[in-house]
Amino acid sequence: MKSKTVLVHQTGDPEVLRVETIDVPDPETGHVTIRQTAIGFNYQDIYTRSGVYPTQLPTGLGTEAAGVVEKVGPGVSDFKVGDRVCYAGSPNLGACASVRNYPVARLLHSPDFMSDEEIAAILLKGMTVEYLMNRCYSVKEGEFVLMHAAAGGVGLLAGQWGKHLGARMIGVAGGSNKVALALANGYEFCIDRKSEDIAARVKQLTNAVGVPVVFDSVGKDSFEASIQSLSPRGYFVSFGSTTGAPPPVAAATLQKMGSLYFTRPTLVTYTASPQELRDSAAAVFSMFKKGALKLSIHQHYALDDIVKAHADLQSGQTTGSSVIIPS
Repeated sequence: MKSKTVLVHQTGDPEVLRVETIDVPDPETGHVTIRQTAIGFNYQDIYTRSGVYPTQLPTGLGTEAAGVVEKVGPGVSDFKVGDRVCYAGSPNLGACASVRNYPVARLLHSPDFMSDEEIAAILLKGMTVEYLMNRCYSVKEGEFVLMHAAAGGVGLLAGQWGKHLGARMIGVAGGSNKVALALANGYEFCIDRKSEDIAARVKQLTNAVGVPVVFDSVGKDSFEASIQSLSPRGYFVSFGSTTGAPPPVAAATLQKMGSLYFTRPTLVTYTASPQELRDSAAAVFSMFKKGALKLSIHQHYALDDIVKAHADLQSGQTTGSSVIIPS
């Protein structure tokens, strides 16, 4: 079986990406062959392509997709040909492809109340929000929460999830259009980082107390504002670095700033077991089904346009979620 597949032979700018046609072998024991219909696009794909996340080259790209089972390998009993399936957050790179083999230990059945595009747009980002707000830090009703990149794919879902939990969501976004988008997706307040002092505005909103938790996917450029926005014993959750890695955090700094906590979590760690993976995905699907999460798929790209997709996301031209269509 042939597959159109995105491959990275050397790290660098978007132009290093290549779309090639490869042969897909029959699935091994515990694997299935999936004909993919929708592929999720996430910032970690940029980290892989650019070399921020080291990996052996050449490599495939992408960790999230939805599709239909085409072939079943030996030892597989929970999935059959024709099943709608999906996956996200796996260390198995190679989602940017029309056809691929995948281990059933990390595979999920697609819910019948969602389209493949909806699943590919929400699963990884939704599970990220789930573990951030439920397990990495347990967001509580009535407390302030600061979320950077509030108009991005994760940010828009976080605003809605936090509002559902009863939190008072404070977003940070760049520009009036992105601020308005965040305010329409669960944020009670949104700070324009282009024209406002983030930490000063946070202190104003919280009566000089600060917030108990900051979720920061920006990294270097937002580090100082994040740490200055925290209340004593607050949690600094650094889950991305779109502007570069934040500076090393010394224990003495955390002490000086008020006995702060600093963590750098990953989705792979929080879905390490099959049960954790299924539970996290089920929480996302449940939130979508009851209307607590609404999707904003603002960009669609063909697989052949993968270079443009990477350039758009890396330059901050996108909002909400993006989906790649393989055919």
